[in-house]
Amino acid sequence: RIEPRNPPPPVNFVEWDGMVRLCFNRKNKTLRAVLTSKSVLKLLEKNYRTFHALKNIPLPEGVDLAYMKAKVEETLQSVDMTESRSSKLDVDDFLVLLNAFNQRNIRFS
Repeated sequence: RIEPRNPPPPVNFVEWDGMVRLCFNRKNKTLRAVLTSKSVLKLLEKNYRTFHALKNIPLPEGVDLAYMKAKVEETLQSVDMTESRSSKLDVDDFLVLLNAFNQRNIRFS
């Protein structure tokens, strides 16, 4: 039986939904394979540029798909989820993953 958490976790639910939808697009692929596909990297790059523009943070030199791929892989390695599969993770793992991406200014909405 699925029950909502009380109190709900302090996350942006639009961003949470975006990340979980991406991860479960192909649920048996590894997170690295899902998050380093070209279409996802383009989306993350666009969101990265938008976030920096909204917060008036200067963009680092050379932000492109290769930069975003390296940043995503670094984030996945930092939380030891490179070879994890979405279907095998629980809610707490996804919260840790979202937090790790947010700390590196990578957004999913």
